[in-house]
Amino acid sequence: MKNQDRKSPVGLALRGMAMGIAEVIPGVSGGTIAFITGIYETLLNSIKSVNVDLLTLLKTGDWKGLWSHLNGRFLMFLLAGMALGVVVGVFGVSHLLEHFPEPLWGFFFGLVLASGIYMARQITSIKAKHIGLFVVGLIGSFAITQLTPAGGSESLPFIFFSGTIAISALILPGISGSFILLLLGMYSIIIPNVRGLLSDPNSKSLVIVAVFACGCLVGLMTFSRVLSYTFKHYKDATLAVLTGIMIGSLPKIWPWRNPMTILNKDTKEVLTPDLATFQLADLENIKVLKEAAVMPSSYFSNPNTMLTILTLVLGFVLILGADLYQRR
Repeated sequence: MKNQDRKSPVGLALRGMAMGIAEVIPGVSGGTIAFITGIYETLLNSIKSVNVDLLTLLKTGDWKGLWSHLNGRFLMFLLAGMALGVVVGVFGVSHLLEHFPEPLWGFFFGLVLASGIYMARQITSIKAKHIGLFVVGLIGSFAITQLTPAGGSESLPFIFFSGTIAISALILPGISGSFILLLLGMYSIIIPNVRGLLSDPNSKSLVIVAVFACGCLVGLMTFSRVLSYTFKHYKDATLAVLTGIMIGSLPKIWPWRNPMTILNKDTKEVLTPDLATFQLADLENIKVLKEAAVMPSSYFSNPNTMLTILTLVLGFVLILGADLYQRR
């Protein structure tokens, strides 16, 4: 198979782990991690390999051909790493988000900023149309981060549609899948039903999760083919748009953001918090729907300014250092 990846098992697992951790963090995309670690196009091609040929190989029992067709080695180690990353993210990153949110966001801000620069440098010939596409991606991404979340719906067609759209963020650098669910108003519907299915299985949760999963599968299969095609035939134009999307998403992960609108997870009420009494510990019972980026001096809590700047620089240098290492 043309897209076989020969990276070491440990390297693939670590890349998958980083992607898994990123998916746990709202505002950070696993697609961003895939791109900056050099496996983005291989990942797209591997997902795209789930097609009619796969069914033929299954029918004939050609397991060796099936493994090769799926790029099995690549997916096996990557998915194993992602599973571990999700576990680490749920416990480790959640702990950091609770106790050191500003330095953590600073690290990811530097990481994504440097990644945008890295992505832009992959464009072989910058033309006027590429600048235009960059601006389109930039404005579109920024506009998405500023949208007010809509009201959710338990309509099965809308649940299917939500899965189709949200999963696209998994392979789209710069956009978080959890943030897309939030914008669609489905975060407070999908997540509780997933937890309910795991802790107290019932037919309603099973139907909702199954329909959502089907939407995810359709979205993943469709969007991976679109991106794979554009990378093959319009690589510079695709990189320009993706660079704009990544840079436009930066306000969403700016370290100092005051909550402007919150959702009470228990009562489902949408409220405006009193910043004088608002505490990070309150995040256990509420979901922040809308935020405003501010300077450290206007931040509602302890800004940890110097530590956050240090982690921001660390994230920035880490990506540029990896780029320099790869080129050398």
